[in-house]
Amino acid sequence: MRIRELLGFILVLATAASGLSADKPRPKKPRLDLRASPRMAFSPVNVLLTAELQGGDNIEEFHCPEVEWDWDDGGRSVHQEDCAPLETGASLERRFTANHAYRQAGTYNVRITMRRADRPLAVASATVTVRPGLGDMSSID
Repeated sequence: MRIRELLGFILVLATAASGLSADKPRPKKPRLDLRASPRMAFSPVNVLLTAELQGGDNIEEFHCPEVEWDWDDGGRSVHQEDCAPLETGASLERRFTANHAYRQAGTYNVRITMRRADRPLAVASATVTVRPGLGDMSSID
């Protein structure tokens, strides 16, 4: 009987240390999705990127994240809002957009990273294919 009590005590300690309780289920983390429009075009082209948090719960760590865009053409953009604390019952901002101009032909793997306190929360990517347009000599050898 003593071993069973000890194992029960260890289980209670482990549950408390992990932040779990029998009454409170672990929140579901949203998934980040990224879309480009257009996905294929002729240069030069302005592309609209839309990142969206899909599903999951309104987890506070996803409130007001730093958003980094890697354009895969040597450029990066970082955005950080100055937000008030997340209030109980409030919804997260779930949609983030940015425009980027591609001047030369190529296949670009655009990547968005959401961070909180320099820790990555979510990453998504989308491919943009740019064909040579009038005056674009970038793909001619």
